[in-house]
Amino acid sequence: MKTKPLYVSLVVFLTFCFLKVNAQSQDLSQEIDNYLNANFNSEMPGMSILVAKDGKAIYNKGFGMANLELEVKAEPKHVFEIGSITKQFTAVCILMLEEQGKLKTSDEITTYIPDYPTKGKVITIHHLLNHTSGIKSYTNMPSFISNARKDMTPTELIDVFKNEPMDFDPGTAFNYNNSGYILLGHIIEVVSGKTYAEFIKSNIFDRLGMSNSYYGSMSAIISNRASGYSETENGYANAAYLSLTLPYAAGSIMSTTEDLLKWQNAISANTLIKRSSLEKAINGSQLSNGDTIDYGYGWTTGSINGSKTVEHSGGIFGYSSNGIFLPDEQVYVIGLTNCDCGNVGGFTTNIAAMAIGKPFPKIEDAIALEPAELEKWVGAYAFDEGVIRHITLKDQQLYSQREGSTNMKIYPMTETHFIFEEGTIAYDFYMENGKRMAKFTANGNTITGQGIEKAAPAEQVSIDLSEDVLEDYVGTYELMPTFHIKIEVRDAKVYTTATGQSEIEIYASEQDKFFLKVVPAEIVFNRNEANEIESLTLFQGGQELTGKKIN
Repeated sequence: MKTKPLYVSLVVFLTFCFLKVNAQSQDLSQEIDNYLNANFNSEMPGMSILVAKDGKAIYNKGFGMANLELEVKAEPKHVFEIGSITKQFTAVCILMLEEQGKLKTSDEITTYIPDYPTKGKVITIHHLLNHTSGIKSYTNMPSFISNARKDMTPTELIDVFKNEPMDFDPGTAFNYNNSGYILLGHIIEVVSGKTYAEFIKSNIFDRLGMSNSYYGSMSAIISNRASGYSETENGYANAAYLSLTLPYAAGSIMSTTEDLLKWQNAISANTLIKRSSLEKAINGSQLSNGDTIDYGYGWTTGSINGSKTVEHSGGIFGYSSNGIFLPDEQVYVIGLTNCDCGNVGGFTTNIAAMAIGKPFPKIEDAIALEPAELEKWVGAYAFDEGVIRHITLKDQQLYSQREGSTNMKIYPMTETHFIFEEGTIAYDFYMENGKRMAKFTANGNTITGQGIEKAAPAEQVSIDLSEDVLEDYVGTYELMPTFHIKIEVRDAKVYTTATGQSEIEIYASEQDKFFLKVVPAEIVFNRNEANEIESLTLFQGGQELTGKKIN
């Protein structure tokens, strides 16, 4: 009997493998197309999304619009602000300088910024990199919004926060902190003798051929720049202006999905730094007491349905981003959007799960449970750091609400496993020693909450006020010399516009007291002895800011 030559069998086998892989890729592309087409249209800001396997793009498309006013569709060529993914670049720059013997991550920051007031504490570069310095984050300070339009040098920016009280002793806690990366950018400049922008261009962008990546600028002409948007009560609006000198080394880079694949490939190939240096960045880190945290140097660890991830997200005025790398599967997913309202992390997480063959469940597959089975999990749950989440039942539908946030539906996939609408966030309920318990999973990280006795927050209900009363509130209120809140009334509705921000509708809970639906905040109007409105007080994030009515 004659047999086929070996090379013929090999060609047939390889051809079969190629056709199988190609078919799988086509199935994945169709699955992603269907998913994103259901979430984007020509009347909303867009997203550029890229999926790579073994360093090569297998999916690369745009959805929605890069510019709503000019009706330009989003494409992979469009340039987006990537926000805090910039921190990966800053961290790698520091590690490059360490490999060159020009600094050590264990060095105290006063080695390079001698006049920095450490208040007797030992603050190292390591503490800046992994957000454990205890330094006040300048983006959480009221002055950040009032300074949004102001160009500032790195040293001027450091002056904003350097004299603020420490949040905690260095190394004892984790608190995501943009001030740390401002200091890192300045250290790069001190050590290298170049500006941060010059350093990343010559050492990263030019070296890797990232020709569509930039240190951000609001004035420079940048080809294919996607316009940034925010979502308001009345639809989309152009995002508020932010001088990109303010995010600096914490968030000022602009790029495309294709350039960011070049970046990820260089990281994976140890092109810029040694593997030993990268290991410090991508495997989390430790607090001084030995407790582990997920954040390393510019990357955080997580998982998607059991598969390890290293990732980072970004959010900045008008833009959101998320990049996920799955090292075991060698899959990279990067999503860039031109809206600061978008859930880009949910999209990239879902798509990454599709790409590795571990898709998340869909609410269409939810099961029906008896009322008693739903009622079993109703109540409050206490998590770490004082976080309380309430599970409530209304019309046979379970809801989850984190205190200070909004009520969201959750859907039963089993008697104990419930998912949110996007599928990537879930609860697993169980009983332990007769007590209700809940495991809450988001972004691949799981935390455990214990059932407690606490009433659910009352749902905020708005009331109608007469037009005469509403007209009393109209005017401009000065909370700071450069930060004003303007109140307007149209069609018996009240709107507020803060300096550098979009217009938002506010709702009366009682006379002179209003709440916001888009964020947990409250505005109270204050009257003088003549019963005239003389000021307002903004309550948000545990802070109170009072502004005098100036016109």
